[in-house]
Amino acid sequence: MNITLLDTATLAGTSLEPFQSLGNFTSYPLTSPEQVIAHSADADVLITNKVVLNRETLTKLPALKLICVAATGTNNVDLVAAKELGIAVTNVAGYSTPSVVLHTFALITNLLGNTHRYIADCQQGLWQQSEMFCRLDYRFNDIGGKTLAIIGYGALGKAVADVAKAFGANVIISERKGHSPRAGRTEFFQAIKCADIISIHCPLTDESRDLISSEELAMMKPSAILINTARGGIVNEAQLAQALANKQIAGAGFDVLTKEPAADNNPLAIYDGDNLILTPHIAWASEESIIRLVKQVSLNISAFSQGESLNRLV
Repeated sequence: MNITLLDTATLAGTSLEPFQSLGNFTSYPLTSPEQVIAHSADADVLITNKVVLNRETLTKLPALKLICVAATGTNNVDLVAAKELGIAVTNVAGYSTPSVVLHTFALITNLLGNTHRYIADCQQGLWQQSEMFCRLDYRFNDIGGKTLAIIGYGALGKAVADVAKAFGANVIISERKGHSPRAGRTEFFQAIKCADIISIHCPLTDESRDLISSEELAMMKPSAILINTARGGIVNEAQLAQALANKQIAGAGFDVLTKEPAADNNPLAIYDGDNLILTPHIAWASEESIIRLVKQVSLNISAFSQGESLNRLV
């Protein structure tokens, strides 16, 4: 069995031995659109994190039997074409939940405590100039007692809710926009209005695109912070940058953008205010998460080779 990994660099140097033990293994650090056919030509199994496998490409790979997406989202693979061509597709879910939860609260606690600003001050020698033992230049707030609204209540949303409750937060679950609230959920606009912290954990779909834009931002408390470790495009980035610049909300922590890597003119990438923390799509990528990811992809391949179905989408 010929196994090819198209974007090894996305696995951050994690051991690839689980793949090597399954067959004739080839890997490429990265694969550009122009290189996909050449890199994939002899593969029975393709492993991709973010390399796009569209219909045109798949029709040119007659040997291909299995695509393993080394991620949960599969928007980079044409699932309809794969099914028509008899190519199985698998993904991996749940491997990064602890990592995403950790990063979500890193963003929340940094913004609530203005930790990033205090660190910058220390690096600039301002602590040494203090007239007392500490500096209290910026506000520092607890999570406890705050209302934290979760948008997207799957495994990640539920895990974030559990940790938020441990901090003493009042957790509310937002209903989908435009839908009557189910039992235990809060109507979308009501959740936006009453939240001190909003954390997004829903997928990007036609329904969730620009879910939060100028209208929703105007409804939020001036003291509210907005966290997005889900997908770019759920929040209108230009309108968020304007709201941050105008101090319409207190802050935002984002790990995702509409286009990645960030475009030079992305409104959040070029925003220089101290009420935004922007990280380069790292929430999923703890060392432990990537080890779990590699192991699960290898199990998907092993199951397929034995005629079994594990994490099959197609």
